[in-house]
Amino acid sequence: MSSTETIYCYHCTRHHPRAEMRQIETKGGKRWRCIKSIEATKKSSSQRDEFGKTVTTINRAEQQARVKARLNAERLLAAG
Repeated sequence: MSSTETIYCYHCTRHHPRAEMRQIETKGGKRWRCIKSIEATKKSSSQRDEFGKTVTTINRAEQQARVKARLNAERLLAAG
């Protein structure tokens, strides 16, 4: 999927297909937000907290994978 087919969600900090996004008005202007995060705001406080924890866990795992891949690449370059 090319970057033109996806849009960055400022709320969950991920790229989603354009069809899954909506532009909303915020204090800072218009921003793109995924439907999933918009729907999550309509749920109870405990359900919103769970959604936030899930997004945080996913983001941490992706960051750890990026760091690990970078370290592995650096080791390969250093060994070569």
